[in-house]
Amino acid sequence: MKACVIGLGRFGYSVATTLSEKGIEVLAIDENESIIASIRDSVTQAICMQVKTQDDLQSVGVEEMDLVIVAMGEKLAQSILLTALLKKKLRINRVITRSINKIHEEILTLIGADETIIPEEDIGVRLAERLSSPFQEFFRITPLFSISQIPTPSSFIGNSVESLKLYKIYEVRCIGLKKDEDFFPIAPEYVIQENDILLLAGKEADLKKIARL
Repeated sequence: MKACVIGLGRFGYSVATTLSEKGIEVLAIDENESIIASIRDSVTQAICMQVKTQDDLQSVGVEEMDLVIVAMGEKLAQSILLTALLKKKLRINRVITRSINKIHEEILTLIGADETIIPEEDIGVRLAERLSSPFQEFFRITPLFSISQIPTPSSFIGNSVESLKLYKIYEVRCIGLKKDEDFFPIAPEYVIQENDILLLAGKEADLKKIARL
């Protein structure tokens, strides 16, 4: 997989280096020479330039990319223009653009962005969910499906996963177990122990019922 990250502020820099660590070929672009110098050894290729036109995009081989992330949220006009060029002119398969507010997000969606991200808002939502949640960890996959880590309720101890009939009673499924900072699948006949951390999937409201047992 090949990805291009345009704009290397804190968000773009973090995305570019993390993708590279995961084995993805990353082309990183920014107009700041010092930033390019600092990231050059951490990505496949780093280019110092100001990207404004379709010719600029084509000159660095953006058409060869499977994914382009436009991370320059503060420069509204430039991020909108680049997103439009990438989707409408260059036909990039997947374009993700950073936005700074809901209006910016709506414009980006209208011109074809496959996904928009407001990093600060996402972080705030995750923090609020964590602080107000009865779960050790909580991951919202969709509005109707979430995964959570829940310490074993005392009434579960000594019972097999199958015998608890979690889906029939609570409409959630036990999909694994956390041990020593790692996750493991468990069989239906597994007998739950006192210090187990269960990995459960289902609707948030149903998961909360178990977390509060």
